[in-house]
Amino acid sequence: MINAQAKTKRHSKPKVQKQSLEKFFALNELAPDAACSPHLYYQVYDWIGTRYKYSGSSKSGIDCSGFVSEMYKNTYCINLTGGSRDIWQTVKPVEKCDLQEGDILFFKIKKGQISHVGIYLGNNKFAHASVHSGVILSDLNEDYYTKYFYKGGRVIY
Repeated sequence: MINAQAKTKRHSKPKVQKQSLEKFFALNELAPDAACSPHLYYQVYDWIGTRYKYSGSSKSGIDCSGFVSEMYKNTYCINLTGGSRDIWQTVKPVEKCDLQEGDILFFKIKKGQISHVGIYLGNNKFAHASVHSGVILSDLNEDYYTKYFYKGGRVIY
């Protein structure tokens, strides 16, 4: 007879070991030490791998707007509330060619409406909470994101 503890261990998911901060950003062609706001990069790294949860706003699960809101609160001491369309109302639109570190990216994925957000890090890379992968870094040049990218936005302080 297998005891409960052994059964739990066998069926529990192994924890994914994160790469070192330096290696993680080097592989993604980003340099936090050269950034205007290195703290943003450290915040992003701390959340990488957090699972996706609709309307979530904690390390146990977070959605895309919750993630962007957490990054702004913890990096810039700015409170953003609501979903992706609400956040859109708080920014000055920015074209893709004018994006700067910390700008918010807006995507029209569902029904031609803004339905996803991420935070721009530079070098066409951005952090976001993906439905399938949780908090990850992606590249704006990936076909999927090129197809659905709407605009960038800069928070008006």
